[in-house]
Amino acid sequence: MTERRARVLAVGAHPDDVELGCGGALLRHAASGDEITVLVMTDGARGRLAEMSRSEEQQAGARRLGAELRWGGFADCHVPDGTDAIDVIDAAVRDTGADVLYTHASDDTHQDHRAIAAASLAAGRNVQTVLQYETPSTRHFDPTVFVDVDTVLDQKLALVRTHLSQVLRAGLVDLEVLEAQARFRGFQGRVHVAEAFELARLAWEPGASRQTDAVVGSQVERVAS
Repeated sequence: MTERRARVLAVGAHPDDVELGCGGALLRHAASGDEITVLVMTDGARGRLAEMSRSEEQQAGARRLGAELRWGGFADCHVPDGTDAIDVIDAAVRDTGADVLYTHASDDTHQDHRAIAAASLAAGRNVQTVLQYETPSTRHFDPTVFVDVDTVLDQKLALVRTHLSQVLRAGLVDLEVLEAQARFRGFQGRVHVAEAFELARLAWEPGASRQTDAVVGSQVERVAS
């Protein structure tokens, strides 16, 4: 019997949010043959450098992942609360048949991130597994799920580097800090390097892996904190 691959939807407010928050997990999904869709809700226009298109950077990141790319069509810093954002994410969930959903952590200083976290939890009410990732503006993050990204950390850093406008902007994206964060989250998760997630919902299949829990047949590994 052929194992069904996971259908993964990763939602971010701006170009680079998904790569920063769950790029390593998505690379592991890709390595296992899972279907990946990235939904970016704004074009991040307020964060761009002159003559550098964040939309083009995001397209390059999606190509590197082998992911389908969708756009939400909202203005940067003006993602609305309520049904407008929910409807966009709901359509993506429905069209992709997602059974794994990655989205922003709820406690965040950026209003777009907060709005998308709330909208994702509403739109993903029937999704089997929902994981919330951290970005540099996340606050009071309390992860209980850790994904071992030791084999893909260099690839994740390369993914983030496709967003060159943000890497070049002082203080926005620091690759050395990102690597140090992965080491810290790995220590928390009892692995070498990791990405960390707050758990909104988990569909767990006991016996689906050797020593770790498997999330709907994907490579996501759960380690109790």
